[in-house]
Amino acid sequence: MLDPKLVLIDEPSIGLSPLMVQETFAILQELRARGVTILMIEQNARSALQISDYGIVLELGRTRMVATAERVLADPRVGQLFLGGAMTETA
Repeated sequence: MLDPKLVLIDEPSIGLSPLMVQETFAILQELRARGVTILMIEQNARSALQISDYGIVLELGRTRMVATAERVLADPRVGQLFLGGAMTETA
């Protein structure tokens, strides 16, 4: 990549060893620090949100929450959703 302004990435951690997941997220964080905008779809929500500004939570194709990454990480409804529960409120 030659000085990208935007990177779109889908499931960067899927199928990787834990060490490679750490390296992948470190590279993404480095890109972010250089001012690159990253749009990421990721099942590993905790790791993705820890390096994100914003998070969007989808459930069965519906937007359930749009907030800062910090707020999404702290919301107990998100934990329930990722553990198999369903959110009762819409964003």
